[in-house]
Amino acid sequence: MSLRNYLNNIKPNFQQGGKLHMFESIFDGFETFLFVPNKTSAAGANIHDSIDSKRIMSIVVISLLPALLFGMYNVGYQNYIAAGTFASASFIEVFCYGFLAVLPKVLVSYIVGLGIEFAWAQWKHEEIQEGYLVSGIIIPLIVPVTTPLWMLALACAFAVIFCKEIFGGTGMNIFNVAVGARMFLFFSYSSKMTGDTIWVAQNSIFGLGNTLPDGFSMATPLSQISQSIVPQGSLYDMIVGFIPGSIGETSVIAIGIGAIILLWTGIASWKTMGSVFVGGIVMALIFSSLDMTSIAWYEHLVLGGFCFGAVFMATDPVTSARTEMGKYIYGFMIGAMAIIVRVMNPGYPEGMMLAIFFGNMFAPLIDYCVVSRNIARRTNRINK
Repeated sequence: MSLRNYLNNIKPNFQQGGKLHMFESIFDGFETFLFVPNKTSAAGANIHDSIDSKRIMSIVVISLLPALLFGMYNVGYQNYIAAGTFASASFIEVFCYGFLAVLPKVLVSYIVGLGIEFAWAQWKHEEIQEGYLVSGIIIPLIVPVTTPLWMLALACAFAVIFCKEIFGGTGMNIFNVAVGARMFLFFSYSSKMTGDTIWVAQNSIFGLGNTLPDGFSMATPLSQISQSIVPQGSLYDMIVGFIPGSIGETSVIAIGIGAIILLWTGIASWKTMGSVFVGGIVMALIFSSLDMTSIAWYEHLVLGGFCFGAVFMATDPVTSARTEMGKYIYGFMIGAMAIIVRVMNPGYPEGMMLAIFFGNMFAPLIDYCVVSRNIARRTNRINK
C-alpha cells in the first residue's frame, strides 16, 4: 500500500499540466507494470478477462525461463566439452560461464527494444506498449551464442520498428517481432547465423570457461544431416538439450515445461500448438516413407527450433490465426512447411522460423476464408 500511495502522490506531476508531463508515458508504463490498471485498452490487443495484457506477457516470460536457464547451462556445457575440461568443472562454473555469455544479449535486446518503445511512446504521446516484454527475451534465445552484440542490437531495432511500430504497435503487427529479428539476421548476416563455427562460445569470461582455438567448429545435428552425415548425439541428448544450437532452442524438456504453463493458464491455444506438431509429424512420415530423410520422423520434432517455434512463436495470439478452424489450418501449415524446407533445401537446414514467417503472412487470409465459408454455410441454411 505504501508503494501505491507513493505513486498516487507523484502521479499529478506526470499528468496534463504537471511539471513532468513530458514523461507521462514512462510513468504510466511503470505504474501499469506494478499494478493492474482499472481501464481497458482503447485499441489494439483487447483481453476480455480480469487480467490485462501486461500480466499475460509476464506469464509468457515466466514460461520462457526454463529454456533460458537451461540455455545458459548448455552454453557453458558446450564450451567445457569442446575444451575437454567438463569432467573437472563444477555445475556452478559451467552455469556461471553460460550466464555471463548470455546475459549481455538479453540486456542488449531489452535496452534497444524497450528504448525504442519508450521513445516511440513519448513521440506519439501514447501509452508504453508491453509486447516487447516477451520479444525481448525470445530474440536472444533464437540466436547463436556467438552473435555479435551490435548485430543483435540492429536486429532488435529493425524488428521493433518495421515489424511492430509502423503497423500501430502491440496487437496490430502482422509479423512476429522475434521472427522478424531472426529473419533480418539470417538474410543480412548469414555467415553469423549458419555454419559450424558459431554454436559454441569460444572465449573465457572473467576466468571462467575456456578459450578455444581459432576456427574451432562444431556442427549442429541438423547441419550434419544436411551434409549427409549421421548426427552426433543420442536421442536423449536431443531431448534433454545437450547439443549445439541456438541458446534457448535445444532442450525439449525445458520448452515442454513452458508449454505446460502456457496451456494450463490458457494463454496459448492448444489447437495451434498441437496442429504444428501434427503438421510436422505428417510431413516427416511422408518424407520417411519416400526415403528422403535420413532420420526418424520423431527426431525432426526434437531438433532445431521446431519445439520452441511451436510453443512460443506460432501461438502468438496477435500474428496467428484467430478463428477456431483457422488455428488448425495455420498450425498444420507451419509444421508441414518447416519439415518441407528442412528436407527439400539442404542449404537451409532449419526451416521453422521461415515457416512461422509465412504462417503469419497467410493467417489473415486463413481467417477470412474460414469466416467467409461460415457465412456461406449459414446463408445456404437460411435459404433452404
